[in-house]
Amino acid sequence: MTAFIFARKAVPALLAGAVVALAAWPAAAQPDDYPNKPITIVVGYPPGGSTDLTGRTLGIELSRRLGVPVIIDNVGGAGGAIGAQKVANAAPDGYTLLAGASNEIAISRLVSGSVKYELKNFTPIGLIATQPMVLVASAQSGVKTVDQFLKVVQGNPGKYSYGSSGVGTALHLAGEMVKDQGGLFMTHIPYRGVAPLLNDLLGNNIDYGIFALSSALPYIRSGKVMALGTTESKRSATTPDIAALAENPKLKGIDINLWFALMGPAQLPEAVASKLKKALNDALQAPELRKKLEDSGSTVSTLKVDMPKFLAEETAKYKKIVEFAKIKE
Repeated sequence: MTAFIFARKAVPALLAGAVVALAAWPAAAQPDDYPNKPITIVVGYPPGGSTDLTGRTLGIELSRRLGVPVIIDNVGGAGGAIGAQKVANAAPDGYTLLAGASNEIAISRLVSGSVKYELKNFTPIGLIATQPMVLVASAQSGVKTVDQFLKVVQGNPGKYSYGSSGVGTALHLAGEMVKDQGGLFMTHIPYRGVAPLLNDLLGNNIDYGIFALSSALPYIRSGKVMALGTTESKRSATTPDIAALAENPKLKGIDINLWFALMGPAQLPEAVASKLKKALNDALQAPELRKKLEDSGSTVSTLKVDMPKFLAEETAKYKKIVEFAKIKE
């Protein structure tokens, strides 16, 4: 079966061709005929990030298994919440799905009063992958290990700052967990994405930052930033040479990651949800998908995760951190 995947914010000429091609597809049918027209996967971020990579890679494999085109719709803004709201408001027919991350699915509504959706507004299809975050130091800081980091920051309360990609993001929460566990007094500096944070680290304008592992890997490998530790309880298989922060006795309780899940609107028909779950499980076994995501630092989901239980546990963890750090937008 030929796979199709389009991006709505692509080159205009390509988009025009895609629209003509899609016009030939029939209207939506009943659940037992699903799918009979293109499926849209919404990604709540611009092209190029870890969620976008995950959504696009999955889209190719879902298209092959479901036999219809899959369109990637990048709806950026509000830490992914605008895209998530679009899916929450969509018709529950299986033709509009969310490739979402922990940010917009579980965290945003805890920190922002402007987020109107809740978990009950979605039908969980399944977990796609998880990825640790990583605490890094600027090369000019002279700090190369987590022990040095703890000694320097504890010895100079309030002197140092760390950056993340924004208030209330998973990266921000990971930084606050480090502060809590380590008893550290540091200031959080929110950036509008990873790129400006990276520029300040490379320019020695800030000493520390929290990144998704996939975003930081090229700069860690080139020696432009120093990896101090990853945020899951065990080392990542992608970077076995980078210690987990939890290996340090002072940070042994740190276990937080980014995760990516496929979600549909609430009240998705069971027949449709079942087809999507099977297609997702099959897609996650594809060698091409596994290699691409694992090379980026992700661990592909291989277990049949109890999604309601998983989401409840993750939300409880995030809520505790949000309350500790008094994070509110």
